[in-house]
Amino acid sequence: MKVSTKGRYGLLAMIDIAAHQAQGSVSLRSVAERNNLSENYLEQLLPALRKAGLVKSIRGAQGGYVLAKPSDSITMGDILRTLEGPLSPVDCLASDPERPG
Repeated sequence: MKVSTKGRYGLLAMIDIAAHQAQGSVSLRSVAERNNLSENYLEQLLPALRKAGLVKSIRGAQGGYVLAKPSDSITMGDILRTLEGPLSPVDCLASDPERPG
């Protein structure tokens, strides 16, 4: 299975947030700097993760993101399905409901 840039960035961001949320909310700027990612691109991904209930956003000067539920209850599949849609090994399996199997 190929993972797009969107999926890779989302996975890295979620891992970083999980690793650093003990210090409080995690800013996108710090995630971007630590992982050498585009902050602007992350700004496009995090709303989808928030809407899916995977992260919470905290407003204000000390704002940022925290995981919305325990890290051990969030799977890579949850993150990838949120950002990339249904997971199937080949495109034709996802798009052909008449195909047996």
